[in-house]
Amino acid sequence: MVDVLGILSFAVDFRFVLLVFVGSVAGLFVGAIPGLSVSMATALLVSITYSWQTTDALATIMGVYVVGVFSGALSAILINIPGAPSSVVTTLDGFPLAKRGQSYQALSYAIMYSFIGTLFGFIALLLVAKPISSLALRFTPMDYFLLALFGLTTVGSLTSKQFSKGLISAALGLLFSMIGIDSVMGTARMTFGIRNLQTGINIVPALVGLFGFSEVLMSLSVSLEDGEVAKVSKTPIRLKELLRHAPLSLWYATIGVFVGALPGAGGPVAAFLAYSQAKRVVKHPSVPFGEGAVEGIVASETANNACIGGAMIPMLTLAIPGDAVTAIILSVFYVHGLRPGPMFIQTSSEMFQAILAGGFVGSFFLLLLGYLAAPRISKVLTIPKRVLLPLVTVLCVIGSFAANNRSFDVLLMFLFGILGFFMRRRSYSVAPMTLAIVLGGMMDSNFRRAVSLASSEDNKLLALFGRPITMILLLLLLITLATNSNLFNRRRKSK
Repeated sequence: MVDVLGILSFAVDFRFVLLVFVGSVAGLFVGAIPGLSVSMATALLVSITYSWQTTDALATIMGVYVVGVFSGALSAILINIPGAPSSVVTTLDGFPLAKRGQSYQALSYAIMYSFIGTLFGFIALLLVAKPISSLALRFTPMDYFLLALFGLTTVGSLTSKQFSKGLISAALGLLFSMIGIDSVMGTARMTFGIRNLQTGINIVPALVGLFGFSEVLMSLSVSLEDGEVAKVSKTPIRLKELLRHAPLSLWYATIGVFVGALPGAGGPVAAFLAYSQAKRVVKHPSVPFGEGAVEGIVASETANNACIGGAMIPMLTLAIPGDAVTAIILSVFYVHGLRPGPMFIQTSSEMFQAILAGGFVGSFFLLLLGYLAAPRISKVLTIPKRVLLPLVTVLCVIGSFAANNRSFDVLLMFLFGILGFFMRRRSYSVAPMTLAIVLGGMMDSNFRRAVSLASSEDNKLLALFGRPITMILLLLLLITLATNSNLFNRRRKSK
């Protein structure tokens, strides 16, 4: 069992709590402003916290993550523009409720059930992470390779409109991850004579470019119109009425944790699944779903925030990120010399306690900041793009340069930003590429180690794929590829 006293020691440390609060405030504003994203904010934080103590960096990032995921609901409710992809479902009932003059009621439900979902997710992380780590200790190098490959195919199938586009994005990421000095042969790979590439593609400028600068370019090309912001009149709502849906919200939170634990699924999938469950389970909603039903807001916000704890489970125990944000958090670990995996909880128990403490403290700041800032957040949503976008661009440049003090990294950031922009314009998700860049080195080393170990065996194929865990992972991989193939989809549509 995780040392609860260790978690409490972080939760009562003033410096730690202050940094979580700073991250929470940043997450509140970034998540609420359409065009910005939690992924982008976390990517920028990787560069800012590069020289910090690891616990300080984790405290700030957990605050951004927890509150940033929730705050996408603010713009979704007030101006019908989701601040995050996971808040798309919230617009279905949140904005209709706000148009009827009940925006404070809609925000109250979003705040309370985001809080409940977040707490549930981190409790699940606390209880489930260690058993999963014990199971993962039995993994061989081939198992890790197949698991990472399964994660990439899952991300591709869930984040792209076409499965093939997700695979192409992942393949590009793997190609980028191979650049640099070969760890086995000691020779340069795909550096094209550029000395700065011999150390490989730095994670920080790649992430800042793909999630930060590409957002700037997307905003300039799409030119989001400033929507009319619904007025927030503070009308009292009884706590008993607010908590009436709490028992059912635990079911939505369970959906969120399980979906979050699937590599690549994340908040949008969890929110849609929970919303569909709400429509099936709730026979008599306050008003019809899609017309301002608070039950829809409860389902969406509980599930997408429960995903936070769920997404941390595979990231910490298997080094397989559950979503784009945990892929970036994984890079934070690598930047600070940590290696998530089966032994992480045993070897870095203090860091695990810091993550849990940051999540729990951040969830209470979500509750506090939500009720204090929600009536005033409409002013933040009206920041003009001519002020916002140059500021974000400057932060991207500073963030990518600060990691290694190299102007070459700034050039890399711009190149990845332009690449991310064109990919997103053509519906190629950047999440598989991000995951592949982070995991590529691990996949390469594990595959070559597995082949090296099997080369001394008489039956090399059996040595590689003969273990039960390996066969299960291989079967899951083949099922994912088969069920997302064009032939399978055509047959399913014809039926």
